[in-house]
Amino acid sequence: MDAARLKKWSLLCFVLCILIWIPNIVFSVSSPLWLLVYIVGPIGIAFGALGKSIILPVLNVIMTFSFYIVMFLGYLFES
Repeated sequence: MDAARLKKWSLLCFVLCILIWIPNIVFSVSSPLWLLVYIVGPIGIAFGALGKSIILPVLNVIMTFSFYIVMFLGYLFES
């Protein structure tokens, strides 16, 4: 695969991770689909790294650890 195609797949993984979180954050529907970020995120990291991108693996790392980020922000704003 060429680098451009790998970057597109990495971007798709990032967007998919964001879409996975929408039911939980926007609609406040308790959906277990957010667990897919632990599968899709690392795949996006690999595609971004193989595509020799800098920002795409970083974005996918953020999405991989997004559960912890969301929990931190939730506790921060609750108190």
